[in-house]
Amino acid sequence: MKLLADRHVPAPTQAGAGPGRSSTPFRRLLRSGQRIGVRARSVLVAVVVVFAALLVGGAGLLYTLENDLEQTATANARARASEVVAQLTTDGLAATEEAVSQQTRGNSVVQILDADGTVLAASSNDLSREPMSSQRPDVGAYAAAEVDLDHIQHGVGGEWTVVSTATRLDDTTYVVQSAVPIGIQRDTIQTVAVFLLGGTPLLLGAVALAVWMLVGRALRSVESIRATVAEIDSHRLTERVAVPPTRDEIAALALTMNTMLDRLQVSDAAQRAFVSDASHELRSPLATLTSAGELAVGATPERQSALLETMNLEIARLRGLVENLMTLARADTQELAAQRSEVDLDDLLAEELRRLRLTGGLQVVVEMVSARVLGDQQSLGQALRNVVDNAARHARTTVRLILTVTATDAIVWVDNDGPVIPVEDRERVFERFVRLDEARTRDAGGSGLGLAISRAALRAHGGDALVVDGPDGWCRFQLRLPRVTET
Repeated sequence: MKLLADRHVPAPTQAGAGPGRSSTPFRRLLRSGQRIGVRARSVLVAVVVVFAALLVGGAGLLYTLENDLEQTATANARARASEVVAQLTTDGLAATEEAVSQQTRGNSVVQILDADGTVLAASSNDLSREPMSSQRPDVGAYAAAEVDLDHIQHGVGGEWTVVSTATRLDDTTYVVQSAVPIGIQRDTIQTVAVFLLGGTPLLLGAVALAVWMLVGRALRSVESIRATVAEIDSHRLTERVAVPPTRDEIAALALTMNTMLDRLQVSDAAQRAFVSDASHELRSPLATLTSAGELAVGATPERQSALLETMNLEIARLRGLVENLMTLARADTQELAAQRSEVDLDDLLAEELRRLRLTGGLQVVVEMVSARVLGDQQSLGQALRNVVDNAARHARTTVRLILTVTATDAIVWVDNDGPVIPVEDRERVFERFVRLDEARTRDAGGSGLGLAISRAALRAHGGDALVVDGPDGWCRFQLRLPRVTET
């Protein structure tokens, strides 16, 4: 019972907590990290990258430095041992013992041992009692080891690198041991490590400050662009963003924003003109209908019949204007060529020929070949009819329709012997609500939308409508469409 009483019982969880919600703090940390600004993220990334580089580079530096120092100490000890072996071979044991006892080469110390490990000669009295290392290599071989020699050089010991080698002289084997201290090297490595650890926070702080300032300076230009764009509305579309003198991404962003503002200004001006012109065109039939309705209230039956006829004409005109506006709206949304099939362009032209000859007193000249295009038949028929009606409206006596083909296109020439359109107005005639002859009546001149609809429809099909010079001085329209080639 005591064991049961001492068992730890977990505290009750809070409301809403459960097994599946243990990762909520982590998720909150992720979400908070996503809310960090560009400036803070840049500093964080820079600090992490520099810290990782310092960590790897510092570790590599310390390892390389320690390895080089140890190799240098081993090489010095081996060179000293080789020197003693050479002297032992040349001068004999007695002379070498005397030389070793009297000569000191830097910080290195030397021992000469017999085969049993007895010290025969040493460069220091501290080394005369026992060997520095227990290694006994073969004759001519070298062996190195790190040992603690705290008892030599008047109590100044520590870690040493001892190199042992053996040689034979008069059938006797001698072991030569040479030692070089490596404590100083270890102290040097520790000093470098301390400097690295101490300098890392300072370097990381400098990197963080530099990145913070540089990113902030770059973002000031972005903030300036944002603030300028935020203040631009429909009444201030003429303002532009200041382009910095640097040729970098910020300057490219400013240029792109100015280009976008140019397009918005042109689009806004076109929309305002379109709304104004549409309102103007709609005002006239509506005013006529209003006046006719008011007059018809107390008018005689004969007068009412005449007013109703006028109202029907205005309603038809209003219906045509609304349909044209709907067509232009479809053109703006790229819907004029949504449904495509193969269309015989010569059949459409033949239909317009029959209509002209039945409804007008003009002479119609036709030259055409067979041509097939890909598109919406109703949209292409309307585009062709608008241009033909325009030619018939301005012709004096004759309208000429010519259909030719090239390797890639089908071309319709619509000519009339009426007034030639001036060169400076040949693009303007395709604008919406444009009528060059301002003196003519609206019934005779139309609403100024027909040619705009024709060009929009042809361009939606990959073609175009242009005003060009006629070969005989006539007014000429060129309608071009990509043709379907026979395979």
